[in-house]
Amino acid sequence: MSTKVQTGPSPLDTVKLLLAALVLLGGIVAYYYFEDESVLLRAAGVLTGLALGVVIALQSTQGRELWRFIQGARVELRKVIWPTRQEAMQTTLTVLVFVLILGIFFWGLDFFLLWGSAALTGRGS
Repeated sequence: MSTKVQTGPSPLDTVKLLLAALVLLGGIVAYYYFEDESVLLRAAGVLTGLALGVVIALQSTQGRELWRFIQGARVELRKVIWPTRQEAMQTTLTVLVFVLILGIFFWGLDFFLLWGSAALTGRGS
């Protein structure tokens, strides 16, 4: 007895994702097709197409996996210990000072290499 385990998306999932993309594309096409209508109404049509496309896409295996991933990311985000305002300001100041120091260093190095290459080639005199 062998049990068949499906590892990839089923053909029905592919159809669902294709339908979701077509619904979204339909909303975008309708936005430009009905150019004489109100912009607010046309934007509502695009948002409706987007919402329906997302709902349809979430019915597929890939959509459910994506939703589980998003939920897991939100759980992990709650575990993060965010820096205090003082720590953030100190880190920002440290980064700015090092950027300034390295900027001056590379400017000097560029100036020295330009001077050296001009002296070697005889240009710029």
